[in-house]
Amino acid sequence: MAIIDGKVSLPHVVTMESLSSQEVMGLIQRGLAFKKGEARAAISQEAYVSNLFFEDSTRTHKSFEMAELRLGLNMIDFDAKTSSVNKGETLYDTILTMSALGVDICVIRHSEVDYYQALIDSPTITASIVNGGDGSGQHPSQSLLDLMTIYEEFGHFEGLKIMIAGDLTHSRVAKSNMQILKRLGATLFFAGPREWYAEEFDAYGQHVSLDEIVEQADVLMFLRVQHERHDGNESFSKEDYHRLYGLTQERYERMKASAIIMHPAPVNRDVEIADALVEAPKSRIVRQMQNGVFVRMAILEAVLHARANQ
Repeated sequence: MAIIDGKVSLPHVVTMESLSSQEVMGLIQRGLAFKKGEARAAISQEAYVSNLFFEDSTRTHKSFEMAELRLGLNMIDFDAKTSSVNKGETLYDTILTMSALGVDICVIRHSEVDYYQALIDSPTITASIVNGGDGSGQHPSQSLLDLMTIYEEFGHFEGLKIMIAGDLTHSRVAKSNMQILKRLGATLFFAGPREWYAEEFDAYGQHVSLDEIVEQADVLMFLRVQHERHDGNESFSKEDYHRLYGLTQERYERMKASAIIMHPAPVNRDVEIADALVEAPKSRIVRQMQNGVFVRMAILEAVLHARANQ
């Protein structure tokens, strides 16, 4: 348990399984404190961070940048398109270089699942690793901003009925969220095409039809259909997907009055969620994006705290 002087202290943030429930709640509470405008703890050391995104990203990439700017960190620019990656440099050697140059934290998104393992196991790489998404593996900062949004809304996780619907097998969001939400006491349901559901999900919840659960769920979390990972081989049209598995106006009207809609974005409008519902009163999609900045501030602060106490 990495709590030092009452503060979360983490050498790396790469998976949700690596975080204790106390650490998760500590990061949520710190994110909420940042959102309320509480002054950040002074960062005693000069700190350098680099965002290395090898897959396209708007929300995660720019959210980390905003968090870093708010914390007053020194940002070292990195663009994969103009780096030695184009000469065949491996990810390991890229991070070895950044670490040798004095970068303290590398925030990385990469297509390889578990890319971070070799980096955090290296005796030579001294930079801390924050996982901004590894292929279809994990996305811990997205999971934490989702948790912050749910906690901000309900004040607890125990007993909440949470539905995760859509492209489950390709979703790092689903995999990160299902593990921690079950641990925190939520009851999980999965919906969407059967062919996008794997047996590994059985340990966390049950697969149901969207129409079975829409009136009971406290949280309806829709996932983006990741067309880029399907190679255009979806067995249904966008219109059919929306009718069968998406949030239509009719389903929206059947939701509980207190229920909320979530989505990691970008939303395929009129596919996962009807265009008119993306910013509907029950939608928390914009709030998720806002909360992402504050929970990422909490993540970076926790990593810097660990480094200061090495």
